[in-house]
Amino acid sequence: MNHKFKKCERICFIGIVILAASAAVSCNGQDFGFLQPTPQDLCKCLSLEPDIADYRHLAKHVPIPDIAAQEVSVAIVLTWAQDPAIPPDAPRTGRELEVFHIANAFLQNASVNAVDCDVVMEIAQTADKSSPRMIVETPVDSEYCSARQNMQAQLKQHGFRLDSQHGGELPQALPVDIVGLAFEDFEHDRGPVATLWELHPAIVTLR
Repeated sequence: MNHKFKKCERICFIGIVILAASAAVSCNGQDFGFLQPTPQDLCKCLSLEPDIADYRHLAKHVPIPDIAAQEVSVAIVLTWAQDPAIPPDAPRTGRELEVFHIANAFLQNASVNAVDCDVVMEIAQTADKSSPRMIVETPVDSEYCSARQNMQAQLKQHGFRLDSQHGGELPQALPVDIVGLAFEDFEHDRGPVATLWELHPAIVTLR
């Protein structure tokens, strides 16, 4: 009887964690950083939600193909037409199969979504904090481990701490260079972010 009770406790606990993680998709993932066993190690972040709960999970978690990157800017991405709705299991199509390079942009915000472990960054065309922004994300996948660590180390040199428990708005925008695949995300609370289009997966380097 005691064994059954403990088993029930474990099942209930897992259910609560999953529900909490799902609710956090529309919140700040950092709120759940305390659930990460090693929050400072960006390469050992553990996703708190099942893959099936992640919007277009298979489409997002891919390598950046070794093809020529097209030059683009944040200002141009903000003009791209957006689809009213995309199924949650939709594969990549069209522009999403293309690699883009943004040579001149400014990093305004950086954080680790402690729910799905992606490093989420907001960039703008200029350093002005009121400039419209777009999102670029570096996934937790092992092939991006060094890119995540490099970004963490570079930000640390500027006195900014990035891990599963720390992050957010940068005091001053920093110039960055980005290479990544275009990706159209779903509508959610984005604050100053002005488009559903992202570069995801993406590798971001401070200039």
